[in-house]
Amino acid sequence: MQQLAPLRQRWSALAPRERLLVGAAALVLGFFLLWSVAIAPALRSLSTAPARLAEVDAQLAQMRRLAAEAGELRALPPVAPPQAEAALQSATQRLGAAARLQASGERITVQFTAIEPAALAAWLDEVRSAARARVVEAQLGRSGKGYSGSVVLTLAAPR
Repeated sequence: MQQLAPLRQRWSALAPRERLLVGAAALVLGFFLLWSVAIAPALRSLSTAPARLAEVDAQLAQMRRLAAEAGELRALPPVAPPQAEAALQSATQRLGAAARLQASGERITVQFTAIEPAALAAWLDEVRSAARARVVEAQLGRSGKGYSGSVVLTLAAPR
């Protein structure tokens, strides 16, 4: 209380008109602080919420589609290793000179040179579904004509 004594003394020394102006300035400053700290951020959140909700709903739908696809792939009968290797070889040969396949033990490495993005996506989809191959490692870089690099695969073991 002792620390506020000089302020009270200064306040009582002000003329009524000055007190009114200082009070109005304090009220305006308080409203500005309330607006900038509490109300404006809340209104901003409310205005962006529908767009963010739509984005999250789209992500959820994508996750559900992928989960359903994974369940379907799990339910498919296993592919024998010779058939899986043949499917992988066939899919890789369709890419032509842009892809080279090299098997070493359980791992199969495919080297890509300037492969089109759509062709790479189709190849990955085919080796995943037809050969039941899983990507273990991928090192791809984008070049002017497409992607170059390597993908290491393993074939799913029969159950």
